[in-house]
Amino acid sequence: MQHLKSIASTCVGLAALLAMTTAQAASVATAHGEIEVPDAPERVVTLYEGALDAALAVEVTPVGAVTTRGGDGVARYIEAHLDEETRPTIVGVVREINLEAVLAERPDLILAAPQLSAEQYALLSRIAPTVVPQARELAADNWKHEARLFGEALGRGEALEKAIIEVEERAAALAVDLAEAGVDGSANLVRWMPQGPLVMSESLFTSGVLAAAGLAVDDAGLVNQRGVHSDPLSLENLSRLEGDWLFLATLNVEGDEALEAAKQSAAFARLPVVESDRVVPVDGQLWTSASGPLAAQAILDDIEAALLP
Repeated sequence: MQHLKSIASTCVGLAALLAMTTAQAASVATAHGEIEVPDAPERVVTLYEGALDAALAVEVTPVGAVTTRGGDGVARYIEAHLDEETRPTIVGVVREINLEAVLAERPDLILAAPQLSAEQYALLSRIAPTVVPQARELAADNWKHEARLFGEALGRGEALEKAIIEVEERAAALAVDLAEAGVDGSANLVRWMPQGPLVMSESLFTSGVLAAAGLAVDDAGLVNQRGVHSDPLSLENLSRLEGDWLFLATLNVEGDEALEAAKQSAAFARLPVVESDRVVPVDGQLWTSASGPLAAQAILDDIEAALLP
């Protein structure tokens, strides 16, 4: 607690300095009410993967960002949108922000996740205006609401809206192409962890992208009370999935190794999607952790490559 108080004291001093040097020119509606943001922020820190995605989608490269789940840097799909000279400094992991590292980047705007705690918001908002989206009930289109808020805060609302429309139009076109190729049906999305497979909810971002491309996602009622994914399942329980396609994600090397071990079992071989050769390996950092227009485009790339070879 003493450490937090020390950081808070430092934050107050920096906030006073920023107040003298930063022109506040716009107001956005956030989970913490209306807040003033810079007209053209130059030093943006993102503390949420969806915020990093949205910023890069409108050609704003943050000076700081958090790591992706299962990694020690930004998600692999994000790398295509960065260069070596302008990379965000890592200022924490998804669940643990390093406030001192954020402070060191001298941000004039911070973009955070809806799950940001009140205690962290109180500290971060002393460093710079901190934009937190309203928390919503889990739904596949939440990413659009969040991305629009981040785009507005960055002064790039029109560019962000264009990016969303491009995703919607491409997904609709891909749905037509898949239908014409005779590719249809339902899909299951599974993240393979060392402790076992997790069935991902039909209400997640990626499930919405799959549905927009013509492949409805079914979680077979296996999702736990948190609503994001199931508890780890046995291979026998995994056989309850009845989707025509199985998109199989891993986050890191440990997940890869666990999946390879499972593939050697008779229970895995008996899964209908395995027998019909309709298992699609995908990057878990993208498919089960990311959100935003760039992530949606990358997922559509994967769907097209796998189902329309």
